[in-house]
Amino acid sequence: MPHDSQQPTVAAVAMVLGAILSIQIGAAVAIDLFSEIGAAGVVFVRAIVSAILLAVIWRPGVRTIRENPRLLLVFGGALAGMNLCFYEAIDRIPLGVAVTLEFIGPLTVALITSRRRLDWIWAGLAAVGIVMLTGGIGGEGLDPVGVVLALAAGFFWGSYILIGKRMGRAFSGGKGLAVAMAVSAVLTAPFGIVDGGTGLLEPEVLLIGLAVGALSSALPFTLELEAMRRLPSSVFGVMMSLEPAVAAAVGMVMLGQQIIPVELFAILLVMAASAGALRSSRAPAPIEP
Repeated sequence: MPHDSQQPTVAAVAMVLGAILSIQIGAAVAIDLFSEIGAAGVVFVRAIVSAILLAVIWRPGVRTIRENPRLLLVFGGALAGMNLCFYEAIDRIPLGVAVTLEFIGPLTVALITSRRRLDWIWAGLAAVGIVMLTGGIGGEGLDPVGVVLALAAGFFWGSYILIGKRMGRAFSGGKGLAVAMAVSAVLTAPFGIVDGGTGLLEPEVLLIGLAVGALSSALPFTLELEAMRRLPSSVFGVMMSLEPAVAAAVGMVMLGQQIIPVELFAILLVMAASAGALRSSRAPAPIEP
């Protein structure tokens, strides 16, 4: 973890922004596959591709599995739950809205690990933003199932962050994540096979799945790890708060998803709350695999 005395560099900032953009472009590309193999099918393909890519990069061995198999299983379960819920959510609600709701996970972790009174303000801002997004204060009605799934994805993301702190102590580099991603692929297999069927074997599907896996996991995770070595954790956390806005922009450009003014204001509220809470939090940085 970087020290707070470090100063941000152009390269480090570019790495974080590149990682955020890569994740959201990967999600947008994945949505194009939903009509072919379903959301769960995409999650399954992504998990397999990501597991292979991470295994090639980090080369975990049998010793990695033996070190703490229970932790790897729990971490893999959090990964599977997060990705299944998130992809099912973006099949029902706009990408920017889903990412904003999902960001409640790391925001909650940041709030519960901080002891400042100011954090009550951040919590209040986030609450107002969420209510507005879900239609409670002048917002446009959203699919309630999509909203619940996005919030569930946030719960799993928060769990992933907390468990990831233990993973960082138990395993070197990304070896543990590579194995956990393989566990995630096994856990999502039944859902993916039922949803995707024979479409999972189509060459075009596998090719796009390779792109999704690289854009959504392998590339951003590598960029984020490098950025964290060069940036103070507080700066890294604040920059990650840009993710909902980037997701909304990608949704508009690549998917034609329009964000009404009330939704945009709500997204900005959650971003402000996240930036404020993450800046002073002692929680691990909200890396998203």
